[in-house]
Parts: sequence; C-alpha cells; structure tokens
Amino acid sequence: MTETSSADGRVIVVTGANGASGRAVTERLAADGALVIAAGRSIRPWDSPKIVPTAVDLLDPDATHRFADEVISEHGRVDGLIHLVGGWRGAPSFAGTDLADWTFLHDQVVRTLQHTTLAFHDALRDAPAGRFAMVSQPAARRPDARSATYGAAKAAAETWTLAMAASFASAEGGAATILVVKALVSEAKPGLTTVDDLAATVSGLWNRPVSELNGSRLELF
Repeated sequence: MTETSSADGRVIVVTGANGASGRAVTERLAADGALVIAAGRSIRPWDSPKIVPTAVDLLDPDATHRFADEVISEHGRVDGLIHLVGGWRGAPSFAGTDLADWTFLHDQVVRTLQHTTLAFHDALRDAPAGRFAMVSQPAARRPDARSATYGAAKAAAETWTLAMAASFASAEGGAATILVVKALVSEAKPGLTTVDDLAATVSGLWNRPVSELNGSRLELF
C-alpha cells in the first residue's frame, strides 16, 4: 500500500523539542496543522495551541512507557515520532579518546532512542501512516580518527532504526527513516543543513510513500 498524506491533523511526538532543531521541527509541524507533543527534560512555553509541552526523562524506560501510554490514551493514536535527542563529543586523536564520552553518547544518542521507539513502536506500526525519524551524521559510516565514540553511537542508532524499519515491513503504513546531516545550523552555510530545512523535510514525511522512506537514509546536505 502506498500512503501519501500531509502532517495536517496528525498526532506527532517530538522528543528533544526544547533544542534548536526540536523547536524548529515542532513549530513547523504545528504550523502545518499537526498536534505536536513537545517532549523535553523540562516544560517549555510555546505560543501555539497545537503544541502540548511535556517533561519526561527518556533515560528512564518506565517513565518513557508511561509517557507513551498517556499520549495514546489522551489522543487515541500516534502518527509520528521524531527523535531529536542527542549530543556530540570529540577527541584530540583516536588514542586520546575518553571512554567517558562513550558513556555519555550511549545514553543520549542510543538509550533515549531505544526507550522511545520501544514505547511507541506498536502505535506507529498500527497507524495508517506512522512515521519515525531520527537524525544521524556521516560519521556513522565514515568516522575520522577523532570521532570514534560519536560515530559508534550514531552507527548503533542507525542500526536500531533499521531494525525498527524491518519490523514495519509487513505493516501497511509504518516507516522508519534516518535523516543524515553534516551539521545543523540556524543560518544557511554551504554543505550544512538549516534547522528550518530539517523541519520542512520532517513535515513532508507524510507526503512521501512508505517505499521511499522505510529503512532509507535521506541525506539533507
């Protein structure tokens, strides 16, 4: 089945909504008619009645599952999950890598992704046009000597997302997609992706067929 539709009228969860990219994505989705559950570590005020702010600790699997259950109970469904939680750590050299950075990135990049996707998986699979997207970086496949921990965390996150895509293969409308950027910026710079361009791509996911999205890596640079 090929599903094409817009974000208008969708119930969409954005995690990491308080960051720069999260704000841009949340505001764009709301402007395009979606009801957005904006999840962050703290409550942030928003100007739109289409945005529902929520505080949740995504490193706590039980709290994340309760959050998902509450969203589904309150709104009856979830049409999208856009995961924008992450972080960056680098090293002066490969030999100079601090494995404390791996611990940090594993939690922020991998664990939060695991907890949210497990909590929302069934709802997204069963939705007529369920969409999941996370943001990755070329270092997941082509790390340099200074980005071992970051590249490894992004590679793990991509692998997890592809496994989720495989779980959607028998569903009619579910799609899990990796959005690849070199860096996210507020103002346009050559070779980089603005947060507004990211937001436009995310909002357009409901206009694209599952066959283009599920298990795909979309480069936004």
